[in-house]
Amino acid sequence: MVRAGTVGTHLPASGLDIFGDLRKMNKRQLYYQVLNFAMIVSSALMIWKGLIVLTGSESPIVVVLSGSMEPAFHRGDLLFLTNFREDPIRAGEIVVFKVEGRDIPIVHRVIKVHEKDNGDIKFLTKGDNNEVDDRGLYKEGQNWLEKKDVVGRARGMHFWL
Repeated sequence: MVRAGTVGTHLPASGLDIFGDLRKMNKRQLYYQVLNFAMIVSSALMIWKGLIVLTGSESPIVVVLSGSMEPAFHRGDLLFLTNFREDPIRAGEIVVFKVEGRDIPIVHRVIKVHEKDNGDIKFLTKGDNNEVDDRGLYKEGQNWLEKKDVVGRARGMHFWL
């Protein structure tokens, strides 16, 4: 038997009626919930900024997005990065770099390093699973990367099982 006025007023099966729950709270409870949420968000941001300072990298944790570094890294793997400017870049090292005109950083291995007498370093990268080096990925006319292009260097990783 259906009563008049009850059609369409049932809660979803999950019982999640957020706006109804908010209406039932008094102002003090609502302010407390908002404050808790703000504290969680600000704590996460402070931790992220702290990691940036400690690692020297603008993005201390990145996710591998493609299969170009397989079998070393697979899609979804997390990489922990550092980017201390005084550390020299060496062949064989895995770097995360940004190319002008592309928004997404690339994770590849350094295959060649050229160091000039004045200390300037230029290097070439390649994905382990790619046939050719990355010159085709760099901006037009660019044949080498420089330290300014590096977001970070892989120092640790987490594999998703």
